[in-house]
Formats: sequence, structure tokens, C-alpha cells
Amino acid sequence: MDGFFAQALVLLGATLILLPLFQRLGLGSILGYLAAGIAVGPLGLALISDGTHVLHFAELGVVLMLFLVGLELAPQHLWAQRRSLVGLGATQMVASALLLAAVFLSLGLDMRVSLAVGAILALSSTAFVIQMLVETNQLGTPHGRSAFSILLFQDVAVIPILLLLPVLAGTGSDEGGPQLLAGLLALAGMVAAGRYLLNPWLGWLAKLRNRELMSASALMLVLGAAALMEHLGLSMGLGAFVAGVLLANSPYREQLETDIQPFKGLLLGLFFLAIGMTMDLRLLLDFPGKIALYLVILLGTKALVLMVISRIRKATWRGTLLFGMLLSQGGEFAFVLLTQAVTLNLVDSTLAGQLNLVVALSMACTPLLLKAVAALWPEETRTPRPDLEEEAMPSHHPSVVIAGLGRFGQITARILVGRQIPFTALDSDPDEIDLLRRFGNEVYFGDVTRLDLLQNAGLEHARVLVLAIDDVEASMKTASLVQHHFPKVTIIARARDRNHAFRLRAQGVKLVVRETFESGLLSARLTLTELGVPESTALDLVRSFRALDERMLEEQIEHRDDHAKLLETSARGREELSALLKQDES
Repeated sequence: MDGFFAQALVLLGATLILLPLFQRLGLGSILGYLAAGIAVGPLGLALISDGTHVLHFAELGVVLMLFLVGLELAPQHLWAQRRSLVGLGATQMVASALLLAAVFLSLGLDMRVSLAVGAILALSSTAFVIQMLVETNQLGTPHGRSAFSILLFQDVAVIPILLLLPVLAGTGSDEGGPQLLAGLLALAGMVAAGRYLLNPWLGWLAKLRNRELMSASALMLVLGAAALMEHLGLSMGLGAFVAGVLLANSPYREQLETDIQPFKGLLLGLFFLAIGMTMDLRLLLDFPGKIALYLVILLGTKALVLMVISRIRKATWRGTLLFGMLLSQGGEFAFVLLTQAVTLNLVDSTLAGQLNLVVALSMACTPLLLKAVAALWPEETRTPRPDLEEEAMPSHHPSVVIAGLGRFGQITARILVGRQIPFTALDSDPDEIDLLRRFGNEVYFGDVTRLDLLQNAGLEHARVLVLAIDDVEASMKTASLVQHHFPKVTIIARARDRNHAFRLRAQGVKLVVRETFESGLLSARLTLTELGVPESTALDLVRSFRALDERMLEEQIEHRDDHAKLLETSARGREELSALLKQDES
């Protein structure tokens, strides 16, 4: 099928048919995407003749994924994990590359070719591994963080591998030094821009209150960083990840994550589809023995290295096996590096085609291997023990979320800060955010009426939502969203006036605070004492009025739309109040 529109329909149709089936069978979404890609690709129904151009476009999904991962890792958290990043990553890369090179050398390949193949196959798939960890909620676990540390180091290791290939090909590396220097300068420039330019620019855009502009700026930021790195011959994902890390402490982090997330999901799915379409399964018929041997070598060698590392770190045997399987596949960057090796006449096209298929098959095998280990070796129920080798990462999901940090919400926030109780706060006023962050508060920009933003803010993990926004309709919409999607979260809602309180209580919000009610009661008590009324009497009067007014409010909620009934209850309330005050006076 020709044409973008027709191909999009084909890809969506295949996904909607096969993805639910694979998830229903418990095989996960990744295998579903791969199967859909094979089905519509050249070796399936041939509805799409060439998946290569789709793959190039879909690589943006990996770029966006790495940006979102970077947003979750503030620089101080990244620095706290430096031992894992360098120690784990370097050990895995060097050991895997040398061992793979030795195996391929023993199979008769040239020394230079063996070293190149070993270095290329030592890389694992960031897209596959992180997606599997996210689907199984294991990204924050010790082995999930260890896996991510290795993946991040591998992304950086792409730079020396790119410089190594021309040396092995015998074409020299005169451009290697300037290329590496340019990359370092670009990273330094990104750090400077992130510190001094990005937040003011995003703040200016936020004041325009245009959602499309914020989405466009988020995409421009990610793609610009990725394009800069690609232009310098480095990893696009590295640029996107660094951009995410630089904005991890930004007040606009939650909004950026919310805007990027839908694009990431679609493009990452398209990436897996494209991998399936580009798998040249005909090579299995031409070279079945070699493909099978290379696949076993790749999976077995990398799994062995990873398992040794895991055992040295005193992981359980089951965890060791799972860790080895998790990162045993080849990486998506292998396709790019193998193409580069062919261009340099270092690797012949036949071997490169075989290895491309081996990498793709290894990706497809990873979820199956993990499923097999989980099925054959069920996890024992036990008290979790912290990994002594892992630096603890702070929770990103405090138990309190404050929506709106104006004159009302910031009082709760300041008291929580004084008690050292962590909270996540959201506000849509950039000026208010800048002011409050100067006092040490963690405040983020965002529209709290958006469900995706509330999810990204971690509301599902919270116990309390302080709904302190000023706009009545936005308050009602947010309360409805929270009640429907986060029923276990207790809402403490600010009411601007009596009618707003009516609507909140009628909707089922039990803890409603009328913003002027308490101050009005205090004013009445002070007035009475200034007029000579004894303080104990003034306190009793105010307490009696509060009880009567709360009872009237409950009664009027039922008749809030009946004007005649409201007038009747109000008149009766005035009579009761008059009788009550006369009784106190006597």
C-alpha cells in the first residue's frame, strides 16, 4: 500500500487486532507490536513493502522515552547513582564486548571484525528493556535501576564505538577528536541553556496560557536536543536524556511530561512495529544454522556476564537469572552501527544482514525468556530487603497533593513545610510558582483539570488532595475527576462562597472549607469583645452560630435548586438564631 494515510490505517488496524490478543495471552505489548509488524510487512501480507522509512521516523519514540526518563532523574539523583552508572555500565560493556569478540574470533572471523561485532552486540535495547520494566512496574526496583544504569552507560558508550569503527577499518580517525570535542561542547552548552534559558522561556510561554504552544515547545525542546546530537554524529537519545535531566527540577516538569507522553506512546509502539517489519526472516531459510548459533551466542554470552555481575552484587539466584535475561538482547543502535561498519568496508553486507536479524530476534526472545523464568521459578513471598549496593532513591510520590498555591493553599503548604511533610503542588500561575519556589517549596506548573497531569503528579499514590484553586468551575471539574479516577484520595476542598460549598457537598465532597467563614467568625468574636461582651460569652455565641449555620447548610443542600425552599429554610434559620441569641443574652 502506498501513501501515508493508507499505511497508517494498516498499522493501526494490525495493532488493534493483535495487541489485545497478545496482552490477553499474557505475552505483553512488545511481542504484539512485533507480530503486527511481521504480519503487515514484506514477509507477511506485504501491505507495507518497506519498513525502513517507518523505522527511521519511529526512532523518535525512543528519543521521547529517554527524555521522559531524564525528567524523573534530577541531577542530584543522577550523581547519587554515579557508582552504578560507571561501575555497572563499564563492567558490562567491556566484559560483554571482549567475550563476544573472543567467541566470534574462534568462529573464524577476522580480529578487527570480531572486535567491531563484539562492541556492537554488547549494546542492549533501551526501548525494549524500559518498556518491559514500565509494564511490570519494576523500573523503580533495585534491579530495574541497575538495568537503567547499564542502559544509560551504553548510550554514552555509543560515542567511543563510533570512533572505534574507522580505526578498526583502517581508515584513520582524524575526525574522532574534533567530533568528541564538539559533542562535549554541545553538552556543556545544553547544561548552560538548561540552567539560564529554558525555565524563563517556558515561564513566558506559560503566561500566554496556550496549551498548544506548550506542547509545541516541549516537542521542539526534545527534538532540538536530539537533532543537535545526531548532527554531531552522536546518539539522539543521549541528547534527549540530557535535556530531560536538565529540566527534572523545573516547575514545568509535570506539564512537559503530560504533553510528551501521548506522542511517546504512539511513536514507541510504531518503533516496535517497524522492527517487526524490517525483520528479514528469509535469512532464516538461507542460513538457519548460523542465525541460530549467533542468536545463542548473543543471548548466552551477555546473560552470563550479567549474571556474574548480579551474583557479585549478592542478588538472589532468581533475580540473577531475570537480570541476565532482561539485558541479553541486542540494541536498536546496532542497526545504525552495522550500517556504518558496512559503509567502512569493515563488515560485509551478508554478515551485517545476519546480525541485524539476530538482534531483532533477540528482542523478540527477551519477553518470552522472562515469561519462562517467571513461570518456572515463581517469586517467593518474603519481606523485601534493601539492596546494599544501591543508593536509595527518594520517592517521587508524596502523600499530599496541593492543587492551587494562592493565598489559600499556601497556608497549608507552609505548615507542611514546617513539619517537614513532603507534598507535590500544582499551580497555573507562573509568577506564583517562581515566588513560592524561592522559599523552598516544590511547585510545578500545570492545569489541574487535566486527568493526565493529575496522574503524572502521582495522585494515585497520595492520601490527600487539598483542592485550593480559585476558579469555581475548575474546582468542580477537578473534584469530579478525582472522585471518579482516584476514589481512595480524600479531598479537602476550598469553597469560595456558600453556593460553591453547596455544589461540592452535593457532589459528595465531605471536607469543604469556606474560605471566608472562619475569618468571619473570628471578626464577629473580636467585635463582640470590643463592645464589652465577656470573651466566654462571645466564644459561646460564635460556637452556637457555627453549629446552626453548618446544620442549615446540610439542610439547604437538598433544596439548593428550589428557591422557595431556600427562602423558607433561611427564614427558619434566622428565627432559630434570634431565639438562640436571646437565650444566651438572658
